[in-house]
Amino acid sequence: MDLILALDAGTSGVRAVAFDPQLRVVDEAYRELTQYFPSPGEVEHDPVEIAALAVATLREVAARQRDAGQHVVALGLTNQRETTVGFDRERGTLFQRAIVWQDRRTAGLCHELEAQGHGQLVRDTTGLVLDAYFSATKMQWMLERGLADGARSASFATIDTWLLWFLTGGVEGGVFLTEPSNASRTMVMDLATLDWSPVMMDLFGVAPEMLAQIQPSASTFGHVNADVVPELAGVAITGVLGDQQSALFGQACFEPGLVKATYGTGAFLLANAGDTVPRVVDGLLTSVAWDLGAFGSATYALEGSAFVAGAAVQWLRDLGFIEASSELESLARSVSDSAGVQFVPAFSGLGSPFWNPEARGAITGLSRGVGKGQIARALIEALAYQVRAMTDAFSDGGLELKELRADGGAAAMDLLLQLQATNSRVDVLRCATLEATARGAASIAGLASGQWRSLGELGDLWSYGQRFRPEDPQLVDLGYRTWLNALERA
Repeated sequence: MDLILALDAGTSGVRAVAFDPQLRVVDEAYRELTQYFPSPGEVEHDPVEIAALAVATLREVAARQRDAGQHVVALGLTNQRETTVGFDRERGTLFQRAIVWQDRRTAGLCHELEAQGHGQLVRDTTGLVLDAYFSATKMQWMLERGLADGARSASFATIDTWLLWFLTGGVEGGVFLTEPSNASRTMVMDLATLDWSPVMMDLFGVAPEMLAQIQPSASTFGHVNADVVPELAGVAITGVLGDQQSALFGQACFEPGLVKATYGTGAFLLANAGDTVPRVVDGLLTSVAWDLGAFGSATYALEGSAFVAGAAVQWLRDLGFIEASSELESLARSVSDSAGVQFVPAFSGLGSPFWNPEARGAITGLSRGVGKGQIARALIEALAYQVRAMTDAFSDGGLELKELRADGGAAAMDLLLQLQATNSRVDVLRCATLEATARGAASIAGLASGQWRSLGELGDLWSYGQRFRPEDPQLVDLGYRTWLNALERA
C-alpha cells in the first residue's frame, strides 16, 4: 500500500503520521518539545532538538511501515508558524535558540514602529498588524544585537525552512525554501505578489539573501537525504503548509466561507477567503491559505488567533493542578458552573481581536467556596469565549458562519465544543480525526505527488465525528460579559 507521510512540527511537540489512500491514520509517533522561558514574556525552542525529534519520529514510523511492507511515496511538512531561527547556512551554526511565536520581547520595537507611522503600511502590504507575534521583528532583534555578525551566510528561517534545509542535507546541499502560507506570517511578504516585499525588508533591516526562496505550497521542495533519514532516502517532499492553514486544508475547507477552529497550543480560527486578497477586517488578519501552483490558484484566509489555549491546560498540568491534560474535562464536569470564576489565559498577551501585548493571565472571582472543579470549568469556558470573540469579529466583518469544523487536542472535550456552539450560535462539527493539521500536510503532498487528482476527491474523503448544536445562550452570554470584564482587568 502506498502511504503519504506527514511531519507536524508543532509548538508543543513533533509528530509523524502515516496516512493511507483514504486519508486514514495508519501509524504515528510523537515526541514532546522542550520549552524555554529565559525571562518573563520570552519563549524559545532549540532548533537542533526540533530537527532531532523530526528525525526520530520519521524514522520510527518509516521503519515500522517498511517492515510491514508498505511504501512511502511522498512526505508533507507542516509546522508552527512565525517562530524564527537565525543561523549561518554555510556553517550550520545557530545565532541563538529559536524565538517562538508566543515570545513578546519585541513588543517595544513594535510600539516604536507604530509610533513612527508604519502600522498602516504593514497592514496594507502584509495583511498583518504590527505585533511581536510575527517573525520580522524577531529577525530585527537578532540583527540589532549583532548575532549575525561574522556569519558567512546569515539566514533567517521559519520552522518549515529550517526542517527542509536539515532534511535535505543541511550544510551538505540542503535546500533553502519556503512557501506562501508560512511566508505570509513573517510580516515581510507582500500578499499581492506572493514574494518578499522590498519595502518590508528595508523597514526591518533584512537583506534579501537572508530569506528563503518562496515557491508554491504544492510543489517538489527536495528529497530526504539518505544520511539524515535512511528509511526515507530519496522520498520527495511535495507539500508544505503552516500548521493553521494545513488544518484548514485538512478540514477540506476548499470553498470560500468554510471555517475551521483549531484548539491546539493556541486557538486559531481560519476562513477560506477565496482567490483574491480580501478587504481588511478589524481585529482579524489576512494570510495566504495555500498556493497550489500547477494544481490550482493561490487561496487567501481570514484569521483570528488566540495565543494560549491548550498551553493553559499544560500550565495547570505542570503546576500539579492535574496529573494529565485529559483530566481537565472530567474535573470541570464535577461542578455545575464556575461559581463566578473567570480565567483569562493571556500568558503571552492577547491576540485577535484585542491585540494587546501587555495583557497577562488572570483568574478572578475567587472565594473560599471555589475548588479545582470551578477553576477547570472556568478555563474551558475561557477557551470558548476566546473563539467567540473571533467569531463575533468575523460576523461584524460581514462573513456569515455556516458551521465550525473543529480539530486539535482540546477539541476532544465535548464540554468545550458544546459551549462553543452555544457561544458562537453555529453548529460545531468535530473532525473524524483530530489530526487535521497532519492530515492537511499529507493531503497537499499527496495532491502534488499524484496520489489524489483534485480537491473534490480530497473533499469526498472528509467526514466529521460529532455535531454540536447551539443551546439556550442566556447563561453563556452572561458569563461572556463577565469574562470581558475580567479581560479588561488583565
